Amino acid sequence: MNEKKRPAKKSLAYKSVGIALSSALLLSPLTTAAQELKTNSTSPASNTSSEGLTKLRSLSLIQYKGSTLELGEHRLLSRKDITQEWDDIDPDYSPEKSIEAVKALLSEQDFEELFPYRLGSKEWFKVAKGKEYFKEDQSDYFSYANLMQAVQEVSNLKIKISTRTGSPSSQEIIRLDKEAKVETLILRSDDFNSDENKKKTLETVIVDFGAFLKEGFKKDRKRELAAFLANLSHETGGGWAGAPGGELKWGLFWNENIAGRTGVNMDAFVDPASAKLFPGVSGQRYYGRGPIMLSWNFNYGLFSSIIYGDKNVLLQNPDQVAEDGKLGYMTAILFWMTPQEPKPSAHDVMAGRWKPTSAEKEKGLIPGFGASILVLNGLEAGLGEVEGSPVLRRAGHYRDITKRMGIDITGEKIDTLNMKPF
Repeated sequence: MNEKKRPAKKSLAYKSVGIALSSALLLSPLTTAAQELKTNSTSPASNTSSEGLTKLRSLSLIQYKGSTLELGEHRLLSRKDITQEWDDIDPDYSPEKSIEAVKALLSEQDFEELFPYRLGSKEWFKVAKGKEYFKEDQSDYFSYANLMQAVQEVSNLKIKISTRTGSPSSQEIIRLDKEAKVETLILRSDDFNSDENKKKTLETVIVDFGAFLKEGFKKDRKRELAAFLANLSHETGGGWAGAPGGELKWGLFWNENIAGRTGVNMDAFVDPASAKLFPGVSGQRYYGRGPIMLSWNFNYGLFSSIIYGDKNVLLQNPDQVAEDGKLGYMTAILFWMTPQEPKPSAHDVMAGRWKPTSAEKEKGLIPGFGASILVLNGLEAGLGEVEGSPVLRRAGHYRDITKRMGIDITGEKIDTLNMKPF
């Protein structure tokens, strides 16, 4: 990803460094929900690759040397520490303003009308009654309230990612709780402080999750929320051609990979390369759960570390992602806003922060919803809105949601035709 230049303020430069930790962390394919819900049967879910965070700032006031903390150790910060080591705390990205941001973009009534068959809704109960996946006590998992609470909670978090130059797998990640003013070292690769790597400079980026839905013109913030919900609706969609109300009304229907939930696929989804850092717990399986279908031990462990400051919370109980709608939305937002070299974040694409390089332009990559699809799933490159194309439903949801929001997307590239992966 190209270096981004911004007006000098506290920071003198803005650079993006993808979260690497070998090619495993955040770069492995996620297992998606079923693509269709048939009247009397369901289909196994397919695999896609989803990656997908925010205001990216390299440190400039100090020459960062790496954390002195031990893994899992906390440190209470002074105001000076936060200013120098975390580029301060931007009041525009505070949790207090996050719910206002969602309400200003999409009302609860509009949300309800867009997703009448979402998991746990009244219409879902009517359809699911008597089916094998029916749960009498199913909550409104994808509720508007859960979305707002998720946005509010992630707004309280920042992460600092430091990578040894030339060694993308040599990395440490620190979490900052803005309200508590406490930082926690949540990840450090075994070779980060090896004699050889200590000689290498660090590339450090700070990511503020509070920038979700808060950057750019209001129309761009609406487009970002529409793109976010459109992509999630495709991943979790239960509709089919001829479905009651139309296929697009069935977004947010599933929150678990069907093959994983039913036991058709009994794989534990534990990657050997990351098992030392994020060991799988005996008896637990890390198949796709939540709106982004969070999969694999390393993703459960890392996002547990970011959300809770403790990798073991979700490693020990991955079912929480499917049980708690707020938590599910939080995992999706983290993916949405996380840049993955060579990809920008989907947030940067939709907020207007990403400017394609010459090489990216040669691949046909231009700003718009289509590029956000390729950030989430490079396998869907080169596809138009034709029958049988997964882009057809993604684009359909995007058109439907932006229309509801009153946003004109005429001229925006919303498919991936003539586009190659990043």
